[in-house]
Amino acid sequence: MFKIAARRAPQCPHLCRSESTALSQHRLFYQNKQLELHAAKEANRLTLRQLVFFGRSMDEDRLIKSANYVRTELPVRIAHRLRDMQKLPFIVVTQEEVAKVYELYWIAFEKFRLYPPINTLEDNAAFCQFLSTILREHSTVIPSLSLGLSLASPHFSPDDLDSFMRRMLVSRISRRVLAEHHIALSEIHSGKHISASHGEPHVGIIFTGLNIKRCIEKCANLLRQRGREWPEVVIDGHVETSFAYIKEHLEYTIFELLKNAMRATTSHHPGATPPPIRATIVAGANDVGIRISDQGGGLYHTRVKTPSDLFSFSHIRNAARLQNSRIGALRTVSSSPHGMRATVDEQVGRWHQNLASEPEGKGADPETDAGVAPHPRIGIGLPMSNIFATYFGGSLELVTLDGWGTDVYLRLPKLGTNLEGIEV
Repeated sequence: MFKIAARRAPQCPHLCRSESTALSQHRLFYQNKQLELHAAKEANRLTLRQLVFFGRSMDEDRLIKSANYVRTELPVRIAHRLRDMQKLPFIVVTQEEVAKVYELYWIAFEKFRLYPPINTLEDNAAFCQFLSTILREHSTVIPSLSLGLSLASPHFSPDDLDSFMRRMLVSRISRRVLAEHHIALSEIHSGKHISASHGEPHVGIIFTGLNIKRCIEKCANLLRQRGREWPEVVIDGHVETSFAYIKEHLEYTIFELLKNAMRATTSHHPGATPPPIRATIVAGANDVGIRISDQGGGLYHTRVKTPSDLFSFSHIRNAARLQNSRIGALRTVSSSPHGMRATVDEQVGRWHQNLASEPEGKGADPETDAGVAPHPRIGIGLPMSNIFATYFGGSLELVTLDGWGTDVYLRLPKLGTNLEGIEV
């Protein structure tokens, strides 16, 4: 371990002047008593059922309690990740993109720590505006971390790098869930919430009767609307299955899995009508399962030893991490003010923007348009899908038959009793 407090931050060639100055100004991080105080606390992990139960009968008193819980909980979760970053090798923490995230987290920690208690609905309205601003400011965290850790991959063992990235990304998801859920509850309470639920019951951002078949159909239709001869998706099994879950998380995961399956199937069957992709839904006593099967030739053409290596951020497990094209694509996304929120709506919105500006005949590749970057492959979709799947105790597994195709097994808890998968 290397301590920033031991000396002034050097002028690393990958560290811009403002970031170098910021690190110098905060060189006493290790002795910072407030950070130590918050990092010593355990995160108060929640379940989906708790979030639904508390938000179902919302009144002014509950809304104020929710606001103050978010206000005091988020700096604790940020403090844990600041400590994680401080334990990185010095050459890693001063890498430009990592330093950018480090500074964003420190500023957010200070803002939350100093935010006054919420006592009235007017206070809460201001707090929701504050939360929305923080969410926008942190939209570059995913691509910046991915880029920074890809470049720093030679300084990590694969296990250490993937463990660090998992803690960072799961914690980020957890903070966004708390912030976005509270904002949605506040909007519903004030009557300003514009619902896109189409009649599906929901509490805040949690859909209590989320229909899996409709989610698959939505994602498949969005992908096939892009004008390519992409395969149809046949849905079978327990097609009436519904459960309580965060709709954005499920849709993003299904969207990425179908996108990969469609691309592989089309590439493996050039000049012919591609065989359909089959999505099978299974409802168990405690879990729901989704199997997505394609005939895309398997993963024999990828430079990974096992399918699970596609979830890795290490160049040792996934050599594509250090490809110049992928590094360039990540630079583009991380430098954009829009960043990446990892949602389907974000990707579809950018399709429409691209269609309005591209010449006729362009923009027909969903991966190019939906990849939230000009380059078709930024390598975020599968790792983020795995993080979303495991956040509340689910799993994502890839099984490949080289020369034939790939089966993806997504399992998600059905009862909503699993705690968030935050590592402290």
